[in-house]
Amino acid sequence: MTDENNNPLFFRRILITIDEDDRPSTSRAFRFALTLARDYQAHLGIASVMENNDISIYESLMPAKLNERRDHLKAIVSSYAQQAKDFGVEQVRSIVAEGGDVDDVVLDKIVPDFEPDLIVCGADVDFASHGRPGAIGLRLAKKSTTSVIVIR
Repeated sequence: MTDENNNPLFFRRILITIDEDDRPSTSRAFRFALTLARDYQAHLGIASVMENNDISIYESLMPAKLNERRDHLKAIVSSYAQQAKDFGVEQVRSIVAEGGDVDDVVLDKIVPDFEPDLIVCGADVDFASHGRPGAIGLRLAKKSTTSVIVIR
């Protein structure tokens, strides 16, 4: 019987959450996820959430404005995906979702679909648009059954 403690731990499906409101924190987390995905030859999911509370009532009544915001977010996520491919990550998937709280959308919609064994996120230290610094990473770590790494 082999001792499990002596076996290396590898992650095969890594999900990185992209927060366009906090580029420095996202950048560090993205660099970490890229390195891990490339070195482990893991599948990398790059996800971002269009939050309902970021949309004004006026914008919500204008389908063209909502589509413009969706397209902008998809372009951002696609840009990250291209950077990952250029870095040497072979399996990359772009994921854009919409909803209320980012952590709930990630856990209820994205995680069941992508099935990661690791979630990587920034610490929200530079721009606390989510109430307080570190809020999303903390909530993901508390609620998720998947391992979560928060990068500062």
